Parts: sequence; structure tokens; C-alpha cells
Amino acid sequence: MTALTPRPSGVGLYIANLIYFFDAIQTKENFELSIAYQPGLKNWLRGKLELPNFLDAYSHRYLLPLPVRISNLLLDRAPFIFPLCFESSLNSPDIFHGTNYNVYPYKYPLKVMTIYDLTCAKYPQYINSVVKTYFKRIQRCLEWTDLVITISESSKRDIVEYLNFDPDRIWVTPLASRYSGEQPLLASLPQPQAPYNFSRPYLLFVSTLEPRKNIVAIVEAFNYLKQKYRIEQQLVLIGQKGWKYEPILDAIARSPYSHEIHHLNYLSDNDVAWFYQHADVFVYPSHYEGFGLPVLEAMTLGAPVVTANTSSLPEVAGDAALLVNPDEPLELAEAIFNVLQSSQLRQTLIEKGRERAKLFSWEKTALETLAAYRSIL
Repeated sequence: MTALTPRPSGVGLYIANLIYFFDAIQTKENFELSIAYQPGLKNWLRGKLELPNFLDAYSHRYLLPLPVRISNLLLDRAPFIFPLCFESSLNSPDIFHGTNYNVYPYKYPLKVMTIYDLTCAKYPQYINSVVKTYFKRIQRCLEWTDLVITISESSKRDIVEYLNFDPDRIWVTPLASRYSGEQPLLASLPQPQAPYNFSRPYLLFVSTLEPRKNIVAIVEAFNYLKQKYRIEQQLVLIGQKGWKYEPILDAIARSPYSHEIHHLNYLSDNDVAWFYQHADVFVYPSHYEGFGLPVLEAMTLGAPVVTANTSSLPEVAGDAALLVNPDEPLELAEAIFNVLQSSQLRQTLIEKGRERAKLFSWEKTALETLAAYRSIL
């Protein structure tokens, strides 16, 4: 596995849920889960190599006494070190699963690697210098990888195209929402303690502020909707600042309606759920996604969705969202306006979205992953 935190997101959310549901099904499915943990770089430098408390619930835990940054350097320059020096710490597993774009070249276990997307190859302009190193490392790891797991058919096609990897050795295991539409607590969540005037209706975006998410197009569409249709809705952007976020903030500052655009940097899961539940439209015109979890979260919680017709997003949304060309802000704006103007369309999207979301669960992800393992045993 890889380093985890007590409050995971992104890759960490996938790993945390996979571990949790593997633990829940291992007796019934007749297998044994072991967790190989790597410390963070800061703790490693301080000599703090203890396993974190949030892993106490799991029985079989092993420590690889290197942080991910160091092990990545070894992968690039001296991969032969792993079977010689570190394999003995794993207690002879049948399969070793690297869950974050690499897998170590141990001698005896079968090796599985998760590749979420290939932004590093398709859209290098959207990533930082660290992520740019992924592609060569992935190529190297594929030399000893027995099976690749990815999270959408779109990503599978990219892996075949850009890495020339055998499609029969790629297994798709879709993700799931951090929310369940059947959680009773979510129906009665209190209003968040957030800097927003909750008497005003709003359009919503949730994700990291970075170029790939196409947030500048959202701002342009919002400006158009305000100017042409005088919509009453505000625009709420929930997410932490990511790589190259400055042009996004510049677009907001230049907007004639900047006072009606609100960036909320960090909110709890429950607060984000509240915003999903009360949004007039959830807007997600991302250029490229390995899966697109925010779209699934919005559908789970009853927000009508307008999203892009690219990469994996049509797979996730099905016919439960309006799909637009992410390079056409006016097309995005008109789709949003159609939802705002038609209560029937809005209700149809909400109902279809809730039904669509029921097709995804973390238990299904775990079972599909287990099926992938068994396909190579």
C-alpha cells in the first residue's frame, strides 16, 4: 500500500475504503488482508516509524521502513534493492498491490498496480513537476507488473494507448461516493458554519482548484448567465488551492460579479454534503478525469449535474446529467440555464442521478478488486 492519513482524500480515500471493505469481507471470501504501511517523510526523518493509530483495527500490518519519496528514488535508480532488502518484511504474500502509480519489484508475490489516470501523459500542462515524473516510473514498473487496476474504461483505453499495455491484463474497478444516499444523518445535517449568505441560491463546484478542472470556464459561464439572464444564483467553489491556481483566482477577481463568487477552502464532509444537497446545479466541466468522484457525490445527494462529455465523466453520469463540451463556456452556461429554468428537467436529473448513484459502492469496488486478484492466481 502507501502512506495514509487520518483524514484521507483522493488516492487516500480509495485506499482507506478498499482496506475497510477488504477487512469486512475477508472471512466470507476466504482470503487474508495484510497492510504494508510506509511512513511520511517528516516522521521518517525524525525516526518515528510507528504504525498510526487509525490502523489499529486491522490485524496484519507491516512497516516498510522507507517513505514513499525514498522508495520512488530507489525504483528509478536501484529497483533490485527491494527483493534483497525489504521483501522479508512482508510475510510472503501471494499478491502485492501498489495502490499509487507504482509497485515494488518483489521476487515472489504477484504484482498489481493501480493507475488512476494518465494526466501525466495526456495533459502534462495540467500537472506539477512531481507528477511529471510518474510516467517514466509507471513505464518502469510495468516491466514487472502482472496486472493493472484502473478506475474507468476511459483510463483503461489511455493505458493501452499511451503505455501499450495488454488490455487483457487491465481490470476496471469503478469507485464509489464517500456518501451514501441512504444515510439518515445526511437528511438532517445542520447548516454549515461557513462564510456564505445561505439565503442566496447557488451553483456549486467541488474539487481542487487547478487548471484540469476547467474552473475558469465556470466563471465565464457564470458571467454570461448573470449578464444575459440576470440569474439570482451565486457561485460557490469548494476546494483547496492546487497546482497553478492563480489564473483561477485572477478570473474571479476580474469578474464583474466577483462579489457573488465564493471560494470556500476547506469544509468537513458533512458541510460539503449540505452544499451538495442544497445546490441548484452542480457544475463540473473538467477537461480530464480518471473517474470523477464529485459528479457521483452530487448525484448521490440529489444535486442536478452539468458535466463534461470527455474522458470518464460520461461513464459515471450515464443519462443522469447534462453533458457539454468543456471548451465551450457558452454551451456550459446554456445547459446550466436550462436546468434553472425547467423544474421538470431539474427533477428528472435529480431522480436519475440518485438511481445512477446506487450502481456504485465501495463494497462492489472491493469485490471487483478481489476478482482482479483471483484472475491472476
